[in-house]
Amino acid sequence: MTSESGRRLGLGPLGRRLFAAFAVVALSSVALLTAAALVGTDRGISTAQQADRQRIADRTAAAAGAAYRRAGGWSAADLGPTRTIADGAGAVLTLWDADDGVILSTAASSDGTELDAEMPGSGHGMGHGGAAASGRSASADVVSGGSTVGSVQLRFPHGSGTAGRNIAWGWVGGAALAALALALAVSWYVTRRLTDPVVRVARTARALAAGDHTARARVDAPGELGDLSRAFDTMADDVTHTEQARRRLSADVAHELRTPLAALQAGLEELRDGYATPSPARLAALHDQTLRLGRVVGDLAELSEAESARLSLNTVPVELAHLVRHAVTDREAELRAAGLTVRTRIATEALPVRADADRIHQALGNLLSNAARYCRPGDTVTVTASAEGDAVLVQVTDDGPGIPADELPHVFDRLWRGSAARNRSGGSGIGLAVVKELITAHGGTVTALSEPAAGTRIVIRLPRDGAARSSGDRLAHL
Repeated sequence: MTSESGRRLGLGPLGRRLFAAFAVVALSSVALLTAAALVGTDRGISTAQQADRQRIADRTAAAAGAAYRRAGGWSAADLGPTRTIADGAGAVLTLWDADDGVILSTAASSDGTELDAEMPGSGHGMGHGGAAASGRSASADVVSGGSTVGSVQLRFPHGSGTAGRNIAWGWVGGAALAALALALAVSWYVTRRLTDPVVRVARTARALAAGDHTARARVDAPGELGDLSRAFDTMADDVTHTEQARRRLSADVAHELRTPLAALQAGLEELRDGYATPSPARLAALHDQTLRLGRVVGDLAELSEAESARLSLNTVPVELAHLVRHAVTDREAELRAAGLTVRTRIATEALPVRADADRIHQALGNLLSNAARYCRPGDTVTVTASAEGDAVLVQVTDDGPGIPADELPHVFDRLWRGSAARNRSGGSGIGLAVVKELITAHGGTVTALSEPAAGTRIVIRLPRDGAARSSGDRLAHL
């Protein structure tokens, strides 16, 4: 199949190859079945024709026998009915007596066709005790009074029976052509169904490579082709998300670094140009700007690491109660330095989870540091750990100023800072985003509940590890 014909059929290179393969299989199958049908039809027609010829020969022999009985011999027998039967069948009749003498022969037909009669002993049936038939001839014994008194042989012309064979072969040929056309049509339809999803995925891939990040295959196909399309669209979504994250990160880095860099540059230019003296206070202010730059860079690195945590998690069965106690212990000094009271309420039952202990410790530490940064001196921070059905819950609750309702949906957004955070220094809006990434990587969820002037509660929910035991040989502790 040429490229031009493939394009007219709406098929690409793969479609043309598939269609050609289907067409070869269809043509071979139809040809084989047609040949088998023709051979079977020919043999069936030949067998039926030979059976009809033999029946005519038997009728002819019966008519000759009746004439023999009526006349009492061959000399006065009326063989007109016998000849009429043979002529009606278009056959040449030869009648022999018991001594193999020819009594009647119609070897010269009315239209001049010459057919040689077989001589006695060459298969016409005498001496064999019954009828015999060969090729286009049929023979039968003439019996009268229980004795064989002669034999008849009918020979049929070469063209006899061709009409039925031509009709049968015509029907077989027509059916073969119809079957071939149907097979090619079905092959084209199946080829289109198979190749269309692949073509659309390839077209979408080219569009993505050209920069169209909204391109999707969206092929609704059954089986593996549908799985391929959905997997490709999922991959395209991930690529688009990654590209958007990269662009957001670039914008976030530029935004977060612009302010301290501008302040640091302005301060250094004042010192260079002599507009300000390098006093300890001035140098301390510039140093604070460098520290802020360092914190922003560190927070961005921490966020990037958290976003890729699902690719590097080292999950093992761990006892969550131990993680909570260690996290509180590590941050207790920071909390007390902020003037906060720390309380823990940890269930006595085992709280097994399958997790990366370092990552969960990091997430809990970020929550406690966030409470130390934004709670007021004298507030209380309560950390609880408990089981709830198939999940394990860790809650960090404070009675601080709370979060406004319009800001609550954004607390886990990257580099987002609420009004309280913008009014004080030190926060970059990354800590809670890191917590969400780490908990999500473990298959858990984290939510924030708060009311203004009523405190804030952060709830971490992790799947409980039903296969883990609370014994020390199965749990990894910090």
